[in-house]
Amino acid sequence: MGLFLQMLTVFVTTVSLQGWLPLGCLEEERIALLQLKDSLNHPNGTSLPSWIKADAHCCSWERIECSSSTGRVTELYLEETRNEELGDWYLNTSLFLPFQQLEALYLSGNRIAGWVEKKGGYELQRLRNLDYLDLGSNSLDNSILSFVEGFPSLKLLYLYYNRLEGLIDLKESLSSLEVLGLSGNNINKLIASRGPSNLTTLYLHNITTYESSFQLLQSLGSFPNLTTLHLSYNDFRGRILGDDELQNLSSLESLYLDGCSLDEHSLQSLGALPSLKNLSLFALGSTVPSGGFLDLKNLEYLDLSSNTLNNSIFQAIRMMTSLKTLILRSCKLDGQIPIAQGFLDLKNLEYLDLSYNTLNNSIFQAIRMMTSLKTLILRSCKLDGQIPIAQGFLNLKNLELLDLSSNTLDNSIFQTIGLCDLNHLQELSMYDNDLNGFLPLCLANLTSLQQLDLSSNHLKIPMSLSPLYNLSKLKYFDGSDNEIYTEEDDHSLSPKFKLESISLSSRGQGAGAFPKFLYHQFSLQSLHLTNIQIKGEFPNWLIENNTYLHDLSLENCSLSGPFLLPNNSHVNLSFLSISMNYFQGQIPSEIGARLPGLEVLFMSDNGFNGSIPFSLGNISSLQVLDLSNNSLQGQIPRWIGNMSSLEFLDLSENNFSGRLPPRFNTSSNLRYVYLSRNKLQGPIAMTFYNSSEIFALDLSHNNLTGSIPRWIDRLSNLRFLLLSYNNLEGEIPIRLCRLDQLTLIDLSHNHLSGNILSWMISTHHFPQQYNSYNDLSLSQQSFEFTTKNVSLSYRGSIIQYFTGIDFSCNNFIGEIPPEIGNLSMIKVLNLSHNSLTGPIPPTFSNLKEIESLDLSYNKLDGEIPPQLTELFSLEFFSVAHNNLSGKTLARVAQFATFEESCYKDNPFLCGEPLPKICGAAMPPSSTPTSTNNEDDGGFMDMEVFYVTFGVAYIMVLLVVGAILYINPYWRRAWFYFIEVSINNCYYFLMDNLPILSKF
Repeated sequence: MGLFLQMLTVFVTTVSLQGWLPLGCLEEERIALLQLKDSLNHPNGTSLPSWIKADAHCCSWERIECSSSTGRVTELYLEETRNEELGDWYLNTSLFLPFQQLEALYLSGNRIAGWVEKKGGYELQRLRNLDYLDLGSNSLDNSILSFVEGFPSLKLLYLYYNRLEGLIDLKESLSSLEVLGLSGNNINKLIASRGPSNLTTLYLHNITTYESSFQLLQSLGSFPNLTTLHLSYNDFRGRILGDDELQNLSSLESLYLDGCSLDEHSLQSLGALPSLKNLSLFALGSTVPSGGFLDLKNLEYLDLSSNTLNNSIFQAIRMMTSLKTLILRSCKLDGQIPIAQGFLDLKNLEYLDLSYNTLNNSIFQAIRMMTSLKTLILRSCKLDGQIPIAQGFLNLKNLELLDLSSNTLDNSIFQTIGLCDLNHLQELSMYDNDLNGFLPLCLANLTSLQQLDLSSNHLKIPMSLSPLYNLSKLKYFDGSDNEIYTEEDDHSLSPKFKLESISLSSRGQGAGAFPKFLYHQFSLQSLHLTNIQIKGEFPNWLIENNTYLHDLSLENCSLSGPFLLPNNSHVNLSFLSISMNYFQGQIPSEIGARLPGLEVLFMSDNGFNGSIPFSLGNISSLQVLDLSNNSLQGQIPRWIGNMSSLEFLDLSENNFSGRLPPRFNTSSNLRYVYLSRNKLQGPIAMTFYNSSEIFALDLSHNNLTGSIPRWIDRLSNLRFLLLSYNNLEGEIPIRLCRLDQLTLIDLSHNHLSGNILSWMISTHHFPQQYNSYNDLSLSQQSFEFTTKNVSLSYRGSIIQYFTGIDFSCNNFIGEIPPEIGNLSMIKVLNLSHNSLTGPIPPTFSNLKEIESLDLSYNKLDGEIPPQLTELFSLEFFSVAHNNLSGKTLARVAQFATFEESCYKDNPFLCGEPLPKICGAAMPPSSTPTSTNNEDDGGFMDMEVFYVTFGVAYIMVLLVVGAILYINPYWRRAWFYFIEVSINNCYYFLMDNLPILSKF
């Protein structure tokens, strides 16, 4: 009987628990969410794609949080959800009523201008559990205040950057409000008219002032419970913060005045705030006044970064005996810190940051007295190795983090300041110094060390990391950009550490097998080995042994053989780079199944052959795919256009053939497409799911035919278009001119014809990207472009600032459009090897940033505009092989360096550096140099030609007549010849006319 009762109890309990477990979400709330989605997307938006009718589990949808017990919606994260181009949004607040347990609602950045008439905001007041409401960055006016008054539980309200103006009155209905954000509005006074407010945190950044009517500071006394006040980025010149404005803020603990404009005496009364503990004065608009600091005895946090400090400020700082955090980054300190008046009394200081100043070594004399110090950051302070031993860190037994990066410290630092005696040190960063030689053995004494960064030095680091074996707590080590070598006796001992992140890259030519200690690591999350001649096969055992590994980079490690996959699926690996090795064979067909979580895959510069495996298309998370510079062949698979997350695709420098992929139907994020240097054929026939997202399209060095497609203008954000070295024909489509974001276009070495259009090359930089691999994608972008008569490869961030046009080696005719001279930011212009006529536009003198200008091998005429000598950035210049006339440009500035080859083969051109010397009284060329549309007739002066031809014709007639008159024999012969010719013509016509009449 007892057993039966126990089983019955378990059964009832289980059923009860199952009744509480959310299997999906309430149908009422699911319908409301779908209606909310329609409202957000009205009339034609595309936001919230995961909210679909067929899915009953709305708690799994994006931007939604549900209660784990009831399954009801508790939080809605809808900030910046509505597409901006849809215009203002009038909120139908009744859509939120089904969410009775809603606690937090984020609606910022949706251009909300109000609510739907007769469905006003007052209905939303029935949400009794709502305590967090974010309506920032919208278009709401003061009427929003009456709307939010009825929320009895509201504690956090954000109305920043709306259209609030004038007086803001917080009435009794908002008595529970604790945090209020009003930054970026045009308010001048803030009051609580019906009793005191419980407000503890107030944000008033960037408030537009009303000069004499500005009473905002005086009104802060209405909030006696205020503990945190943000007043950053305001103009307080002419106002004194203290006596009148802040006199009632006796509870204020934190004050933020970052980026404010202050007068010398603006802060003189801050000492009247008895509870102030945190004060931030980052980047003030003037020299920091020090008078108001003298009485801040309770201050614990002080940030004076990015200011110009005078020495008197240190007299104030030394009186702040309770100070725990002091930040003085980028304060233009020049080493003349008055030590005796400075830090000697800061016995409670725990955090000190003096980075980006010029300090001398005497600073250590003051620092050594701060026995409570836990964090010390002296990055980029121009410290050297000449530090006296007696002024070291021997007393800093509590130090946990030490950052000495970007100085010129050498190995003596380990002995002179007793660095290896800091037993509590957990993080040590010394990258970018002058450390050299072998790793100091005393590092083994830092038994509490968890993170060690020695990158960018001149150290000799063994690949085995044997000097660090004793550091049992070490998790992170960065030794990149040093000399990595292999020890003759690779230690068989197991290290005590269990590393999570390792980064090693070598300046030398270290060689050998994978270090044995890696076989004992099972907690690795990130492993980067670069430029190390390890040799051997791909270490698939690393992936198998470290199930949490998410980043693996083995670039330029001389690895060879086939690419070996782990035996089992590894879902955590998201980043894999094996570029610049000697891998051969085919890419394993199971790569998609074994590495299903990949987001970035770099396999460039290897010897892979065969086709792209189909399983890659099954990796739904793949964002970056680089298979360039291999020997892959066959057609580019069509399924590559179905990879929905793909953003970066580089298949250049392979042996792909056939036609281009016809469409990228689901690749809504695709931005960069590099397919150059293959054997692709046929016309350019590609369609993109979201054409406006394409930034770079490189199809150069293929066998493409046909014309430039008319749909090219759909790529409205295109920055790079490279179609060179193909067999394209026809004229440039007029729609190409609509691509006003272009920064580089290369159509060279084709068979294009017609006139050159007027181009407007963009001078904007790349727009901000949105995924986590922005910098990574940017570093991998590359293109080949001819500049200064040399074909160069450009890679990385420099391409953001590169602008150029290359139309060389085509069949373009007509004159050069003078509008090209408006491209003031262009770096390269190459119009050579065409059939362009007319003069060089004088507007070219506006190309102030141009470095390479090539107009050679055309039919240009007229004089070279003398204004071109104002192009002071020009490094390469050629107008050779044209029909130019007149004098060469003056030999001034950089034009004094241009040789004869820059001007040669212009028949009527003279002057240095050409051997043809202009005459002392040489008249100016009679060749017209205007930019009208009259035909200049090639290189001849046609007026002179007609005159000389007429004179010669008349002279011949006169000579013939004179001979016939003088010599009777030649006269009779001439008349006989004329008579015979007439008779022959007569009989020819009589014989042939009857025959012709039959036809």
